[in-house]
Amino acid sequence: MGRTEFAKVKRVVIKIGSSLLTKGGRGLDTSSIASWVSQMVGLKQRSIDVVLVSSGSVAEGMSRLGLKIRPKTLHELQAAAAVGQMGLVRVFDDNFQQHGHHAAQVLLTHDDLTDRQRYLNARSTLLTLLKFGVVPVINENDTVATEEIRFGDNDTLAALVANLVEADLLIILTDQKGLYTGDPGVYPDAELITQISVNDSRLEKMAGESRSGLGRGGMYTKVKAARLASRSGAATVIAPGVYDDVITQVISGKDIGTHFLPDIEPLVARKRWLAGQLQVKGKLVLDAGAVKVLKSDGKSLLAVGVKSMSGKFERGELVSCIDENGLEIARGLINYGKADAELITGKSSAEFEKILGYADDAELIHRDNMVLM
Repeated sequence: MGRTEFAKVKRVVIKIGSSLLTKGGRGLDTSSIASWVSQMVGLKQRSIDVVLVSSGSVAEGMSRLGLKIRPKTLHELQAAAAVGQMGLVRVFDDNFQQHGHHAAQVLLTHDDLTDRQRYLNARSTLLTLLKFGVVPVINENDTVATEEIRFGDNDTLAALVANLVEADLLIILTDQKGLYTGDPGVYPDAELITQISVNDSRLEKMAGESRSGLGRGGMYTKVKAARLASRSGAATVIAPGVYDDVITQVISGKDIGTHFLPDIEPLVARKRWLAGQLQVKGKLVLDAGAVKVLKSDGKSLLAVGVKSMSGKFERGELVSCIDENGLEIARGLINYGKADAELITGKSSAEFEKILGYADDAELIHRDNMVLM
């Protein structure tokens, strides 16, 4: 996606770094936050879905607790994050409310996006919030995360969220103008890169680590995030958050910051993810009608079109859909565990509540979570 095509964007993930949000650790920059929120509201008025990934909980907690140096121990970081979250949530909610919009706090850990059931639940929640016109404000759940499940930085979190909601564009606002050919603090002749492919071999040499001591990410993590976001076809722009109307300028295609071109189209990226990176837990045998609907009409898989199934799977795990001759037609993340799926096999969704005692997804596999083989 080139800059001139940003006007076609329908869903954007915006990540704001700790240093920007907290004026370098001196406390929340309420005036800048008000400006960013106003610009996000402007996007919503143009029918663009907005998801915000906010850093700054630890930095704000440090400010409130009078800490000058980022804590080293996990329990101190968690305590600072717990204190800082209060301020972050309030200031974002207050600003969106002033424009007549609602925000929702969503805290995630790495397990939420690697465990298939949690992934599906997180995706469903975020898409439902967007359907209601709410702006999800996402942060890593620093107050309970352990070293084993931490994202490590909110740039990575933002990229994974872009994959999760299938965003068209990821905007990373930082205190830098973008990616340079070298560290401008070390090399005065370093030049700003305005556009580059996420697969350019020069990127590792250009990206450096963070020196602010506030966040966990530097330019390297932002380059990594751009590559992660490209898995679902999203373009990425690293832009200077201090510029006036920076978000509006980026969406308008202005030559600002560094634009990372994704290396693959969205469908190919999703197929690679579903078909190649997850272990198939079960098989569903489809009747001829269901096969035709999937192949020709691009619709979701309904339980009524399933003849039988095998394997052992839970809600959100990957299953293979085959025809009666054993040919694989599709793969997808199933909305029901094996026990319940067997009970509703061949049944209409109108019968689910009577059979299962509850009514959940009408589809056995939603088309958004399925790839044809």
